[in-house]
Amino acid sequence: MKILVFLADGFEEIEAIAPIDIFRRAGIEVVTVSISAQKEVSGAHGIAVLADCLFSDVKLAENDLLFLPGGMPGTKNLDAHAGLKNLISLQVQKGERLAAICAAPSIPGKMGLLEGKEAICYPGFEKELTGAIISGSKIVKADNIFTAKGAGVAIQFALRLVEELKGKEEADRISNSICL
Repeated sequence: MKILVFLADGFEEIEAIAPIDIFRRAGIEVVTVSISAQKEVSGAHGIAVLADCLFSDVKLAENDLLFLPGGMPGTKNLDAHAGLKNLISLQVQKGERLAAICAAPSIPGKMGLLEGKEAICYPGFEKELTGAIISGSKIVKADNIFTAKGAGVAIQFALRLVEELKGKEEADRISNSICL
């Protein structure tokens, strides 16, 4: 089981690091992928992280979930990467899982991939979710696309994805172990 987490300069640190931690606690392989020319990626609040690999080096077809953290200008940087958008499109066409939080749902939203589906995003980005049914929930699953409202639900979002991939018992075990 493998999750690819895509990092761009300006990503929201909580929305990337907290889910990575939760996924690894669940025994899921996580590969952090820099979409820039270097592995070091700076978050929106100046926290630098070292990605596992570059986009050009990762085996993109081998994944169970693509994960897009939000943040600014991280979301804009992810959205500007043609290779990533192609991968997102292929992932959704194949019926595979895609998760996006905060502003990042705007990426599949602008691509028309949320058309007719329930979704949520950070307040103010709703107009970017072309054709989506905007939810009042903080976490939404529509087919195999998962969206979440923002940094405040990053841990719950990650646990929901663990539940999807490894079952409710594993998600509950982790939730209890971190005293959520």
